[in-house]
Amino acid sequence: MNGKLVAQNKKARHDYFFEEIIECGMVLTGTEIKSARAGGVSLRDSFAKIDDHGEVWAYGVHISPYEQGNRFNSEPMRAKKLLLHRSEIRKINGKLMQDGLTLIPVQVYLNPKGKLKMELAIARGKKLYDKREDIAKRDDKRRMDREFKNRNR
Repeated sequence: MNGKLVAQNKKARHDYFFEEIIECGMVLTGTEIKSARAGGVSLRDSFAKIDDHGEVWAYGVHISPYEQGNRFNSEPMRAKKLLLHRSEIRKINGKLMQDGLTLIPVQVYLNPKGKLKMELAIARGKKLYDKREDIAKRDDKRRMDREFKNRNR
């Protein structure tokens, strides 16, 4: 990612192992892009799916209605079409045929040219013991950093 971060799905890193990350564009209306630039995007409980026609759609992505948009605002939770090359979609579909893999939106950002981009992850769900292990590692790292800081005073 190189650009301004608009939204991030922090819970995804806690719940999934990322196998691969893919960058894609989004099809949005005029008021949706204005709202997104103002930071009105939430990726909580969102996921992506490839439909029968070979198109990728993101579900559960909430883009707040634009305040000055009046009647031109669209539904905040509508499905958003994602822009990928056909070869990329075929590659992703082949990987998703494996058991336990899913497509998760990780973050939305504005690239330097002003286009809104989304990072999708091909992810495998974590088990409860994997989550506990990650929490233990994070706690150990914090404790070591704290001890190191106190020792260098």
